[in-house]
Amino acid sequence: MEIIRLNEVDSTQIFLKNYILEFGYKTPICVVTDLQKAGIGSRGNSWIGNKGNLFFSFVLSKDLLPKDLPIQSASIYFTYILKNILQKNGSNVWIKWPNDFYIGNVKIGGTITTLSKDLLYCGIGINLVEVSENYGVLDIKIDQDFILFEYFKEVEKIISWKQIFSLFKIEFQKSRNYKTTVDGQKISLENAILNDDGSIHIENKKVFSLR
Repeated sequence: MEIIRLNEVDSTQIFLKNYILEFGYKTPICVVTDLQKAGIGSRGNSWIGNKGNLFFSFVLSKDLLPKDLPIQSASIYFTYILKNILQKNGSNVWIKWPNDFYIGNVKIGGTITTLSKDLLYCGIGINLVEVSENYGVLDIKIDQDFILFEYFKEVEKIISWKQIFSLFKIEFQKSRNYKTTVDGQKISLENAILNDDGSIHIENKKVFSLR
């Protein structure tokens, strides 16, 4: 994984997409920054954090993804891999369906994925330092370079979706205490049915993460 480091940027994902447009895609690339001023969150929201938090985006060709990965659930897949690394280093972080990092009942970060032709873009933000009273912070001290090294080492193993999902569906039970947004409405996950492709059935609708 080639790493591009920036002191600050409006959005790592927008920077990366523009970089690929200009120079083309040859190998997987990651853009990481100390300060993101206009990050892209879910449903068009922004994700902005203080200097010292972790912001990175990477791009992979589809042929480097697991053959059994439902592309609509890529955010679950890449979020869960990072969660496992943080847990192995002492964190109590967990994943709220489909792509939010939580400590206890407070969000500390999230993931967004987009597909462009044969390339998958994934952006991740996690609060390592305090941002505001509305969001939490990771409960361990951990070096950013160490996180990235361990993360991409796991990503390059091309772990199967079946293996990741078998763990995620157990953790999904925690999400039942929360709500998700469907068609602009907040809906409880209490009675949601989690499907093998990472989607849920909720109020007679099949819903993917869509981000």
